[in-house]
Parts: sequence; structure tokens; C-alpha cells
Amino acid sequence: MGLNNSNKIISTDQIDCAGTLKVTLALSASPDISSNPVDIVLVLDRSGSMAGSPLANMKNGAKKFIDIIDEATDNSQDGNICSGSRIGIVSFADTAVQDTQLITSVDTLKNAVDALSAGGSTNHADAFTKAVALFDPASANAKVIVMFTDGKTTTGANPSPIAAAARAAGITIYCIGLIGADGIDPDVLNDWATDPDASHVAITPNDDDLEDLFADLAANISKPGATNIVLDEVLNPDFAITSILMPIKGTATMINATSLRWTIDQLGTTANEGATLEFFIEHVAGTSGTKLVNQSITYTDAENNQATFPEPTVQVDCGIIVNPEPCPAPVNVSISGCQDSIVYDVGDVSLESLGRILQLNINLKNICPAKRVALGVVLTELDQQGNEYPRGMKTITVPVHNSPTCRDVLVRCIKFVLPEDLDVSGGNRLAMCNTRNFRVRVFANNIDTDFRCCDLTI
Repeated sequence: MGLNNSNKIISTDQIDCAGTLKVTLALSASPDISSNPVDIVLVLDRSGSMAGSPLANMKNGAKKFIDIIDEATDNSQDGNICSGSRIGIVSFADTAVQDTQLITSVDTLKNAVDALSAGGSTNHADAFTKAVALFDPASANAKVIVMFTDGKTTTGANPSPIAAAARAAGITIYCIGLIGADGIDPDVLNDWATDPDASHVAITPNDDDLEDLFADLAANISKPGATNIVLDEVLNPDFAITSILMPIKGTATMINATSLRWTIDQLGTTANEGATLEFFIEHVAGTSGTKLVNQSITYTDAENNQATFPEPTVQVDCGIIVNPEPCPAPVNVSISGCQDSIVYDVGDVSLESLGRILQLNINLKNICPAKRVALGVVLTELDQQGNEYPRGMKTITVPVHNSPTCRDVLVRCIKFVLPEDLDVSGGNRLAMCNTRNFRVRVFANNIDTDFRCCDLTI
């Protein structure tokens, strides 16, 4: 059956500037269908919310699935599923119906799919029950349920115990979910499906994707298991790997701060098998925005299976940061390979401090778009009687921002040089370890305004 599924998910879709998130890579594979026959039940949702294009696209997807399995069993689309494999159709709304038994006739299967019409509630429990009942417990064929649904359970019993019993009986369950009018709960589909969830569940908000999802699953089910797997993950340079957990199968190696390699000797060569790799990454850039987590991801194996992975994005919020006072420019010095020592004249350096440096960060609240702000910071030092002595004033123009709404602006690294010989806080004025007490006053006003005096023209 080849590589059944490949997936990539992240633990959250929003982080702050130095935030971290967990990335999960998942694969599953099964033996070749031509030499390892499979009984497959397509379980198709025909509830009222499927009316229109969702039903039409689901039908196209199911028929494409049948054609791919037909060709895989004998290398031709001859209208007959061969090599011992069979497909059955179950559809459901208020109740479920076994539209066909497990059969090999492609025309009969497609006619059953075409006959479906939408209407009624959603009874997943009866759907699972009718699907399981199609399988012959005495058959040596592998057993697969493909559950398609576009909504939550609205009638009938709790389907989770029925799905769990099916899995315990050796039935592999895949779930395809369409986010329909009634919504869908990914956690419920994960609960129904065979583990690992990431490689047995596919969800889309667009019914145009259904034909591709059914086709991809059928193509993967029909191929051999995978051997000599090599997966190379390269992160977006705005992220760095912080740790890698031990994978369920194979080994994972960190190549550098932004890349890793996952290798697996074999997967799904004797039975359906899944594998996951989890690792943690940290945002290391200083910019906000919606960012792709990975720069590239490549998959190879000895059977030439094809793996397609989602490209998850995360919203990064670094706030708005202004750095009005840059650090001094560095001087570059090089020592050649054979030099044991070097003398280098770095030029004139102005002495900036004979004491300490007070560095202030100020968070300006609710600064509106397209408004410059005049910021004034006054610093005084207190003596033991509470008298104040000036220690400097900084005036800064905070540039405009173009966010759609008013927001906070962080002004960083406002530095005041505090010579020790001006220490009035008490103690030994020549010591470097005296406690010194200061007061900071901050003034902020908009520069840009539409206010005009009555007799003023600008």
C-alpha cells in the first residue's frame, strides 16, 4: 500500500517574538495491495449540510479512489478490482445504509456513489457499525475504513467506542474531514482514526480539495511499504531548533540550527504502521508577521513514494520596537593564519563614562497610526534628604507606524551616563558600589495633529 499519508502540524498558530512551538512530522505506510489484498469500506456523509458542491466533489473523490484501487490491483483500469481486494460503500445521514457489500465491480460501486443524495442529520455511530459489519472476521485481507464527514455527530450514539472496537479488531481507520456548515472537531476525528493521528487524518475547509484528498489516499494505500526513508527538514531562517525528541521509528539528527534529518530503515512493510517525529523551535528574528515555519522539506525512499507535506504558518508578534540610540560602531580586526601576534591602531576613542549607565525602556501606550510622538525623558538624582539634582534630559522623535489600529510602541535603550563623581546619594563618593537613587519623568505628546488656532494658517 506504500506511503499512506504524510503530514506536518504545529502546536500553535500564534507566538510572541521569542516564542517557541512544537512541530510534529508524521508518516504512515502499508504493504503493497497487489500482493497483500485489502478490504476497504468507503463511509460517505450524505447529511443535509453536504448539499450542493460538497456532495458533488465528494462523489468525484470517491469514484477517483475506486479507479486508483482498480488500476493498482492489476495495472489497468478494467472495471474490476483484482488480486483479492474489495471495496464496499456505506453512506449515512439520520441512519447508515450499506449501499453495497464488499465487491469488485467498479461500475456497481460508482453507481452506488452517484445515487447518493443529501438530507438529514449526522449519525456517525451507525455509520461505523454498518461499515464494520461488512467485514468478514475470517478473511485474511487487511481491513480499512475511510470515513468522510463534514460535521459533528447530531444524532445517534457516541461513535468513539465503536471506532475504538474496530481499531482493536485490527481495522485501520482513516478520516477525511470537510469543515462544513455544522463545523467539525479535529480532536474527534483524531480519536476515531488509527494512530498516529497526523498521518491518518486530513481536514480541509474547501470542498474543491476533496477529489485530491481521496486520490492521494488511494494512491498511497495501493503502493508498497517504504524502505530507506530519508526526510530532510530545513526551517525558515527566522526560526532555530531548540530540541528534538526521540522519534517513534528511526533516528533524527540535527544538522545545524535550522535543519534536521530523519531516517527510517523500513515502515509498513508487513502491516500498516505509523511514525512521528516531534521537535521544538524558537523564533529568533526581530520582525513580526505571518511566517512559514519551514523553508523546505524533502522526502525520499527506495520505492519512490511521493510525500506532500502541509506548509504551516505562525503569526509572530514582536510588537513595535524603536532603538533611538545605536551601540557604537565596531572596528574590524583580522589576524592572518601565520601571525602569532598583532598590533592594531583602532584610532581615537572618546571616553563616555566614568561611572555607570542607566538604560531605560519605555512602553508607549495606544499610539495611533500615522502619528509621530515627541518623547521627553528627564532624569534626576536624589540625595538623602530627597532633594533632586539634574542628571540629564533626552528628547526623541518616535516615528509613525502603519498598523491598522492604535497599539503600543516599545522605545528601547535610552541611555544615561552617570559619572561617579556626581554621586549625591550618600556614602563614599569614590566607591563604585554605592546605591544611587534616581527619578525618571517621561513626557509624550503627538506631533502630528489637525488642531489649528482660529487665526493660524499653516
